[in-house]
Amino acid sequence: MLVDLRIKNYALIEQLQLRPSALLNIITGETGAGKSIMLGAIGLLLGNRADSKMLFDTEKKCVIEGQFDISGYQLQDIFEAEDLDYDAQCILRREISPAGKSRAFVNDTPVTLDALRKIGANLMDIHSQHDTLLLGDAVFQLNLLDLYAGLVPTRAQYGTAYRQYRKLEADLKSVESQVAQANKELDYNSFLLNELEEARLDTEDQEAMEQEIKQLEHAEEIKFKLTQALQALTESEYCATGSMKEAASLLGQVSAYADTFKDLKVRLDSCLIELHDIADEVETAERRTEGDPARIDELQGRLTTLYNLQRKHQVRDLPGLLEVREELREKVGSVLNLDKEISRLRKDTEGALATVTRRAAQLSEQRQRSFPKFQKELAALLSDLGMPNSRIVVQHSVGQPTTSGIDVVSILFTANKGAQPQTLSKAASGGEFSRLMLCIKYMLADKTALPTIVFDEIDTGISGEIAVKVGRMMQQMAKKHQLIAISHLPQMAAAGDAHYFVYKEDRADRTISRIRELTLQERIREIAQMISGANPSEYAFQSARELLAMRGEELVG
Repeated sequence: MLVDLRIKNYALIEQLQLRPSALLNIITGETGAGKSIMLGAIGLLLGNRADSKMLFDTEKKCVIEGQFDISGYQLQDIFEAEDLDYDAQCILRREISPAGKSRAFVNDTPVTLDALRKIGANLMDIHSQHDTLLLGDAVFQLNLLDLYAGLVPTRAQYGTAYRQYRKLEADLKSVESQVAQANKELDYNSFLLNELEEARLDTEDQEAMEQEIKQLEHAEEIKFKLTQALQALTESEYCATGSMKEAASLLGQVSAYADTFKDLKVRLDSCLIELHDIADEVETAERRTEGDPARIDELQGRLTTLYNLQRKHQVRDLPGLLEVREELREKVGSVLNLDKEISRLRKDTEGALATVTRRAAQLSEQRQRSFPKFQKELAALLSDLGMPNSRIVVQHSVGQPTTSGIDVVSILFTANKGAQPQTLSKAASGGEFSRLMLCIKYMLADKTALPTIVFDEIDTGISGEIAVKVGRMMQQMAKKHQLIAISHLPQMAAAGDAHYFVYKEDRADRTISRIRELTLQERIREIAQMISGANPSEYAFQSARELLAMRGEELVG
């Protein structure tokens, strides 16, 4: 419920404050005084686009602020989703700078316009000519019918199932696309993998083979050098082992004279043992070193295979080839895994579609059961508002599942006896449209938790007793919702629990718009003027009193 509205520096409004009643609030005033301007300001508060050209004083910023009592409307989840602190007293604020920069706040926390719209949509419903145009839209009509039938929770359950089905369907298409692409590459990848598997990479040691082939290619040189080394160690006249033995003997002869000599002999004996070991290994290596052309050809063939594979896969060594092989194994194996994933997704998608089909059929059945009651109730209300020959028909057909179900609906209407009902855009005039929308909102009043409804000239095209009935209808609605209605009809003005008057005040430099709540006597005069003009007759005053008396006002004078 709107508790307090403040508008500063907007269009003709220098500063305006409105503290509306919790019930039915009527706003009247002369044409151009600023009633629609006030609605424009409220629209900005709910997230409409801003324009710095609408500033009253182009040197100052525009501020529009609304305080709402939202206790009992269960909006905590919306605030949590927008990461905002919840408070039963909610303040929306919109600021527009002279440069045109717009800022939005919820409880003094800066928010995006999208967040402001989401919250504002749950605080106020502004009915305007745009809504009347929307009434001709099939999706809008289906939403109305679902609200009327109380099917919003059922539709939400269907919507959850439908979104799950579409997600699975999209996942299935994505995996099928991956499989199609993978199948295109499968033969080539399989060929590359087989080539690497046949190379027996796990048993190869590239470094060892490269070392061995070097030895085999230089076997003659190696054997000659080893022979020379062996002679130097053990076989020549002055071989190393002979010279070392002689030196060890000489040190042994003097070891009794000093511990130092004894230690040197021990060390030399150790060296002699190591030298004999080296000589034995050189001799063994020399015996084993032989040229082997067949072995060279074998190693060169295996190395050539490795080098060619490394060039082909653009890697530098054997570990690089092993990594490529693992990648190819994954790619080739993934096709089989994707086939399994496709089977799973197809099964899940079929199950989800079955759920969607079942819930869509249940939703459709419940919708169709509500159509006769909707048609009858709406026709009765229209009859009461001066359209006794009106007929309402909900035309229904079944289509493919969509976000809202399988139902395609169109509300058909005629106001004339014997005429075939047609789509609203063809059959309803402006005044008839307004009465249709009012009746529909009246029917929905106890089925939605919208706190505040604003009607902008909902009484277009009506007068007399019908206007009185519209006023009563709105009084009934106000028992469930706070209503604010802009009207030009005295019957409507008399129906309000509070009556606000918008007027222009001419200053020396410019005209400004103001608003004030009328006292009982001021209401009588304003309603009398609405009946007969600027200088109302006594008859107009009496009519004003009678209209106010119809809603139980205690009249004085």
